[in-house]
Formats: sequence, C-alpha cells, structure tokens
Amino acid sequence: MHRTAEPVALFFCHGGRSLRRAKEIGGQAVIEGVMLKDDRRMVIAVRATDGRIVTESRALASLRSRFPWLRWPVLRGVAALVETVSLGVWALITSANLSSEDEGMTWGETVASVGIAVIMAVGLFVILPTVAVGALRRQIVTSPLGLNLLEGLVRVLVLVLYVAAISLMPDIRRVLQYHGAEHQVIHAWERGAPLTAAQAARFPLTHPRCGTSFLLQVALVSVFVYSIFGWPSLAARLILRLCALPVVAGLAYEVLRWGARGPAGRNAWNWPGKLLQRLTTRRPDDHQLEVALVALRALVGGKGT
Repeated sequence: MHRTAEPVALFFCHGGRSLRRAKEIGGQAVIEGVMLKDDRRMVIAVRATDGRIVTESRALASLRSRFPWLRWPVLRGVAALVETVSLGVWALITSANLSSEDEGMTWGETVASVGIAVIMAVGLFVILPTVAVGALRRQIVTSPLGLNLLEGLVRVLVLVLYVAAISLMPDIRRVLQYHGAEHQVIHAWERGAPLTAAQAARFPLTHPRCGTSFLLQVALVSVFVYSIFGWPSLAARLILRLCALPVVAGLAYEVLRWGARGPAGRNAWNWPGKLLQRLTTRRPDDHQLEVALVALRALVGGKGT
C-alpha cells in the first residue's frame, strides 16, 4: 500500500490507448475523490481538507486470476460482483479517512455500516417489491408471469425513486459529480485524448460499463430468472430470490458486456442504463476532474503509451 500527495493544480498530458488496445479501467466515486482500477492495481485519489490531492494505492489479486474457472461466462460476473463490492467498501472507508482530519472508522463501525447497507438493499430491492405485488394478487394480475413482470417493474421503479431521492442530498451530489469525473477521464484515456481537465470535460458523463447500468440489468434479468419458479408463497419467493441472486448478477454481467462491446446498433439496449446514469452523475468542476486525473495518472503512469 502506498500513499502520496499531489499538488493542487496538477494537470498532465498522456497519450492514452485506443479502446481496442487498452485494458479495461473501471472505478467508482468515493468521498471527495475517485477510485480507479485495472486488473492489477487500484488507486484512490481524494481532495483533503487542506486542498492537497492525496492518493493511496494497492495491488490487486483477482479471484479470476487465481481460479481460471471463474473466467467462465456467468461465473465471472459473480466473481466480479464479489470483488467490486469488497473493493468498493474498502475504497469508501479509505477515502473517508484520507479526506478528513478526524480519526478513521473503527472495525466495528465499518461492519455496522456495511451491515446496514446490505439490509437496506435487501429490504428495498428484494423484499419490498415481492411483498407489494403479492398484496395485489387477484386484484390486478393473476398469472405467475404477469406477477413477476409487475414485480420487476416495481423493482425498477423503487431503484429509480431511491436514486432520485438521494441525489437531492448535497453531500451525495458531490459524490455524483466525482462519478461524472470518473467516467469522463476513463473516456479520455480510452480514446487517446490529452489527459487534461479541459479535454476530459468534453466527454460524456455516461459510460456503458457503469455500475448503475449493471444494477438496472440486474433488475431486468431478474424478471426472467424469477419467472422460472412461478409465484410460490412469500417465504419461498424470498428464499428463491436470495439464492438466485448470484445467477441473476452473473447473467446481468454478461448482458452488460454484450452491450458495452457491441456495435452502434446495440445503443438501444444501453439506452435505459444511460438514462438512469443521468440521475447518478453530475457535471464535475475542474477541481474534481483534477482529482480523477491524478488517480488515472497514478494507475497508468507506469505503463507505456
């Protein structure tokens, strides 16, 4: 693990690689910064309270590199989800500690925060939709397929309303700006543009590999997977939905890859995800783009052009 500090006004120019030649770079917005990663390293860059841009990096050991069978279709999506969640939690905690002068989160606080987040996610996106639709059975829809379709619609609606509601919070709005900065600098790198704030600002705020699109794909794919089991009792539905979640995530990952790497004709499939990303991104300012660019330079700076 390595930590450095960068000057506030750092701009740089790096001849990026074309999308076909570059290894995929992913990441996420964190507190007052951005996390970027490839298949070997991850870097977090945050704006500290004194104005410096502080970075922290760590080497990655992918599950898919240690267990080749996890590279198989669907299984690779499950492995990617486990890695993304674990790294995402670490990145959020690290960014909170780097950006603040207060003491870092304790182990107990970290476990409690993650536990509450998991419970809220299961409650909002698994329990609430199936309970709500179950209460409407025989009043609106009676067929198992129709009930599952209606449950999927409710799940998507809850997701959209939840994202729209939290986006109104000032602190969350800053995170969404860093989310937009993350996308813009990745676009600049993939297209070989000069890596400056002015150049990165020209690129879209949306990206086809965004985790927001993945969440929407999960909601859509779940309709088809859950329909296989019909419409059993509430207890059985909850157990089946939780047990089938890895399969749903794996299939959604394959759908996302198919759409992200496909020709322009697949833009229609990516369109709903891009719409949802309008709620999860905001246009960053130059200072926020600087932070994202510092993270990108730290990640790719040791590689050739």
